[in-house]
Amino acid sequence: MKTKIIILGAAACFLAACSGNEKPVDLTGAKASGNKKYETGTITEKALSSYARLPGQLNPYNEVNLFPKANGFVKQIFVDRGSQVTKGQLLITLEAPEMESQLQASNSRYLQAQETANASKEKYNRLKQAAAEPGSVSPLDLDNAVSRMKSDMAIANAERSNMESVKTMQGYLKIYAPFDGTIVQRNVSPGALVAPGKGTDQPMLVLQDTRKLRLEVAIPEDYVDKVDLKQAVTFTFNAMPGKKHTAKISRSANALGNMRSEAIEIDVLNKNGQLKPGMYAEVNIPMLSGAKSLLVPNTAIVRSTEREYVITVRDGKAKLVDIKEGLAGKDSTEVFGALVPSDRIVTKAGDDIKDGTVIN
Repeated sequence: MKTKIIILGAAACFLAACSGNEKPVDLTGAKASGNKKYETGTITEKALSSYARLPGQLNPYNEVNLFPKANGFVKQIFVDRGSQVTKGQLLITLEAPEMESQLQASNSRYLQAQETANASKEKYNRLKQAAAEPGSVSPLDLDNAVSRMKSDMAIANAERSNMESVKTMQGYLKIYAPFDGTIVQRNVSPGALVAPGKGTDQPMLVLQDTRKLRLEVAIPEDYVDKVDLKQAVTFTFNAMPGKKHTAKISRSANALGNMRSEAIEIDVLNKNGQLKPGMYAEVNIPMLSGAKSLLVPNTAIVRSTEREYVITVRDGKAKLVDIKEGLAGKDSTEVFGALVPSDRIVTKAGDDIKDGTVIN
């Protein structure tokens, strides 16, 4: 009996709650978007930061891939990876037995042609002396002797040039260092067959001059006309943090590459040999003091996987404008896009604001 009374009481309470005038509670806490207020401000135009921080990479001042200029076998290699060499030092000797035979053959042909040319010259001189007495030599014989002498001399000169060409090719069997530097790659061993290669083939040796290096920095298109080429550049290497270096910009490409950037180079002396080609650096590029840029608060930029944009307020409604980011500061960021200094933007923006949203 007690169990029935408890069940009836619970049912009555449930019916009373359902028939009451209380409204359902909104557990999501969502508010009408029309009542939401946004913080807005105007885009400011200020002088650009005095430096742009960009990545750079060290490259050797001179670098060459050494290929053979004649077919042959590697006879001796006098250097290895890491060897320090000087200009004119013998690095590799090749051997080509057939080239020695060609040299002997060309030398024999030249000697034969030279003897023939000397005989023709002697014959002409004798005829010329005999022609001093009238009627002893006909003019036709004298003209034929002159022509024959000139022809034989031309053949001798041609054979001499051919012999010199074979000697030059034989000189290519010795590979010399074109400048002072370090051997960084060795790709052949004694006995290997080598032949003249292309840029895509593997070289016998790779030689780099690392006493002075080139620090290459890519300047984005938006900063190209703002770089101050006269001021000194400061940079630090990732492998040696905390150690600052200072130098001046040595040269610039004066053209934009495939990545829409201009390459500049800074010559870096490598006195103690600690710097290596391929090392990365953070470079502070000086900017012209008169250059100005559009700045927006860091919180005004909305970033997604597809785009970066700011939200402008036009006629009380939101308008999304795509931008490109420039220099970033502690509180504001330089932006590029279809914006002017008088534009009003949402300073604390989010991706919940769409085109046409009413901005209070």
